[in-house]
Amino acid sequence: MARAVRNLGNRQVGDGHPVYVIAEIGINHNGSIDLARKLILGASRAGCDAVKFQKRTPELCVPKDQWNVERETPWGRMKYIDYRHKVEFDVAAYREIDRYCKSLGIQWFASCWDEEAVDFMEQFDPPCYKAASASLTDTQLLLRKKRTGRPLIVSTGMSTMQEIDAAVQAHGTDQLLVAHSTSTYPCPPEQLNLRMITTLRERYGDCPVGYSGHEVGLAPTWAAVALGAAFVERHITLDRAMWGSDQAASVEVRGFEHMVQNIRDVEKALGDGIKKVYETEVKQRKKLRRVPSAVGHTG
Repeated sequence: MARAVRNLGNRQVGDGHPVYVIAEIGINHNGSIDLARKLILGASRAGCDAVKFQKRTPELCVPKDQWNVERETPWGRMKYIDYRHKVEFDVAAYREIDRYCKSLGIQWFASCWDEEAVDFMEQFDPPCYKAASASLTDTQLLLRKKRTGRPLIVSTGMSTMQEIDAAVQAHGTDQLLVAHSTSTYPCPPEQLNLRMITTLRERYGDCPVGYSGHEVGLAPTWAAVALGAAFVERHITLDRAMWGSDQAASVEVRGFEHMVQNIRDVEKALGDGIKKVYETEVKQRKKLRRVPSAVGHTG
């Protein structure tokens, strides 16, 4: 089955193209532009194709009954709505992120959790948008992102197949990419269910299918690539012990370097599925094969 390819900026994503690697910064920057720069630099040096942030309008995304609930934060105890504003970058900060990413030649985009956030991000001409698993059933938000004309990556964690089908039908497969995910942070291996990548590839044959992982370790991400993931996304951090809800399910910069290097090795190792005798095998064939072949070989 011929599978569609999506153009994310100057990169093509889909079968027959290198795996598109996304380092999700999310809110692991803890509201610090300096920390965001360090994470962007780490992702770039690791060989990632893109970094991803999260963008929310707090008054729209935080339920009103949670606004005044006090919580412990890196800035001390404060109301939850005030904390949400602390970790949201303003337009000046995103202009610096845009400038810095362009200087390093790495793409950036965001998971927008509300329609105002999409309106905000449009000024930066992102290569695509992401719909977080929590937003899969927010049809109006999916359609707002579709109206931008940009590709949309939709994550499928915490969702039933019926909900995924409804989201795909609402958005349409044109310009859509689907990511298998399990929304547990960190996710135990027995809940990763990587064979869902095969299920999604068979079900949505004209959409590139990828993997958004929240596990500890790297092996499942490599396995996802072997199963046909066209793109992978993992959270990135400078230190998994840092404050923040996503840090423990993140990969440190050195781990990202290792992960990307081995993704490229897996890509090479997969080959084309056509059996051949390599030139490097010919000498061993002559030396070790005791019974000559009755059919010979053509190389």
